[in-house]
Amino acid sequence: MKLDPAALRYLTDDDFRVLTAVEMGMRNHELVPIPLISAISGLKHGGYMKSLKQVHKHKLVHRESKPYVGYRLTSMGYDYLALNALVKRRVIDAVGRPLGVGKEADVFVVSASEQLMDDYPELADTPHLAMKLHRLGRTSFRAVKSKRDYLVHRKSASWIYFSRLAAMKEYAFMCALHARGFPVPRPLGQSRHIVVMELCPGALLTHVHEMPQPQEVANNLLQVIVRLAQHGLVHCDLNEFNIIVDDDGAVNVIDFPQMVSTRHADAHALFDRDVDGIRKFFEHRFGVAPDDMLKPSLADIVRETKQDDQLDVVVSASGFKNPHQEDGFYGAQDSDQEEEEDELAIDMNSLQIATDVDDRRDDAHAADRDVNSEEQSESEDVKHGGHHEHDTHASSQYTAPAINRALVEARVRKQRTNQARRRQLAKRNIVKDSQKRKLKAEVEFGDMY
Repeated sequence: MKLDPAALRYLTDDDFRVLTAVEMGMRNHELVPIPLISAISGLKHGGYMKSLKQVHKHKLVHRESKPYVGYRLTSMGYDYLALNALVKRRVIDAVGRPLGVGKEADVFVVSASEQLMDDYPELADTPHLAMKLHRLGRTSFRAVKSKRDYLVHRKSASWIYFSRLAAMKEYAFMCALHARGFPVPRPLGQSRHIVVMELCPGALLTHVHEMPQPQEVANNLLQVIVRLAQHGLVHCDLNEFNIIVDDDGAVNVIDFPQMVSTRHADAHALFDRDVDGIRKFFEHRFGVAPDDMLKPSLADIVRETKQDDQLDVVVSASGFKNPHQEDGFYGAQDSDQEEEEDELAIDMNSLQIATDVDDRRDDAHAADRDVNSEEQSESEDVKHGGHHEHDTHASSQYTAPAINRALVEARVRKQRTNQARRRQLAKRNIVKDSQKRKLKAEVEFGDMY
């Protein structure tokens, strides 16, 4: 689905509370029931139903009536939640034209906020940034579940969750690489599946057909591959589509979610693929002789590198295995990163809601166990504007208070009563309409004779 931010300015805070409630309900519901949306959002019946209709009208949520009436978040709804968080954090002010669409992500030009330009004075001359929206799960990229170990111990997850993990990975890699002087864009913000970064001047290498010193540029790129390996990382997708070159021949490397550790089982094959790809491209496009380009070996790099500043350890890259952890656990998947990022920072780890459709009463009981704790946590976070990106440690330590178990049951009973009443009225109206049509036909037949 294409990004259309036109309706963003018309949505109220209650609309975003409802969207966030649907997002949180989707952590353990494929289809979030209406009573749970009401309980998590903390809005009254008229308020949350009005907001539900509003967000449904703008196609931010999808409604289904079977096996029960519920909603799920759409891609655009997830886009709106992330954009709203970035605007509130004063990272961006406006969304501009699209820069490109790929198999994994869409990239747009955005305007930097005044506060961000105050924090980074160098952005004052060029206030435009690049915003990357990760969209894993497209038809052309369905193999991501088997090719990337994002889930670790999880058995399954939605594509929205995959996109969020990819954005977190990329933001972590970019922060670590930029801090160590690698030629990568400056990371400026991240929310859910969106990463905001500095807009690099130049063009993609695949669009460049003339270059004053191609041999120097090729060796610079190969040196970047070597430096990454010295820091314990392999890019895995370093090709002409992920390299930006400016008029002076300076390069910037982009696209990092698929990076792995040099300790990965396939690290040597992936490293050689990056090296061979760069060498073959410059040989075919610019006629650079293979003997004039470097041909590094990962085994030699690893043998000669000191184990001081290994970024695969810092960012828990795929393939890195901590010897102090149990076998089979790769990296340190930070559970705090899975917590909510904006004002509704509710502890959803305590939500153990049954999804058995045949037993609605058990579902109501289970949902009720956690609704009140989430309403209290939610109201506190909204008052304090808890929208910091990485401030989730407190929510992970939250202890749910005692619960009034009648809350959700009462709302479920009321919804069923209203549905039964509407069905009775509909049947009665059908009978009345049938009688009116019959009477009208008899009158018209009598007038004819």
